[in-house]
Amino acid sequence: MKVFVIGATGAIGGHAVPALVRAAHIVTALARTPEKAAQLSQQGASLMTVSIFDRTALTEAFKGHDAVVNLATAIPPTAKFLQTKAWTENDRVRKQGSATIIDAAIAAGIERVVQESVSMIYPDRADEWIDEHCPPDTFPMAQANLAAEANANRFSTAGGTGVVLRFGWFYGPGATHSEEFFALARRHIVIMMGPPKSYVSSIHVADAGAAVVAALAVPAGTYNVVDNEPVTKWSYADALAAAAGKRAWLRIPGRAALLLGNRTTSLTRSLRVSNARFREASGWTPMYPSVWQGWMATAEALARR
Repeated sequence: MKVFVIGATGAIGGHAVPALVRAAHIVTALARTPEKAAQLSQQGASLMTVSIFDRTALTEAFKGHDAVVNLATAIPPTAKFLQTKAWTENDRVRKQGSATIIDAAIAAGIERVVQESVSMIYPDRADEWIDEHCPPDTFPMAQANLAAEANANRFSTAGGTGVVLRFGWFYGPGATHSEEFFALARRHIVIMMGPPKSYVSSIHVADAGAAVVAALAVPAGTYNVVDNEPVTKWSYADALAAAAGKRAWLRIPGRAALLLGNRTTSLTRSLRVSNARFREASGWTPMYPSVWQGWMATAEALARR
């Protein structure tokens, strides 16, 4: 297939583009800087520069492609994560950007759109398994993702195949926040968001990239893309510490994160998310079934840099 990738140099895009190329797809990727263009060219992608807010230009860029993969985000750095204003550009990308992309895809006659979303929009279900039948929550931080999902669903309504991938809490080489978490773990400080017995559902960025390839062959709909074995927040901290080769002297912010309300809701709730639907529809299976294997692989990859 001829695939146009937006957000190609992000945490997931950086793995999705080479995975698409390895699968013999012809990839066009959006590049905004010479450095990113060089990276994408080395990965085997053709390059194009266009604004995701310019419908006319996007329509022309999309023509001749079979699918559009939208992985575009503008997630603020960890240090600004709790600042509401820091999320303004990400909200614009998710809401206005995704709407423009869908309008352009329809106008260009694109057959399939794959839209990135997150599984953290589900409501807290303690230790119960969560599948795609569970309605997402509508808390403030979820609104941008819900808008992007609605645009992908609108593409299906218009006659195309719209696929929404709800990724877990992603980590691995290239994911800035997880590299920062690993650096802290090397200093005996591990991140634990929320109560220790609550669950977190994760996905290694390499497995997320492979999922993007698999999404090119599934029916329209919404799919959870997480690893096979969600773990408790305590166990996640243990896996991170083990990969860093250090004992966890501090587990922060722990329950204190609950005091921050809506700003950390997506990270503090208990989410034991199932990937069964996507595995059955696509045949995809994660290389790293849990964070125990994934964080070890991340540590090895970072050590090779």
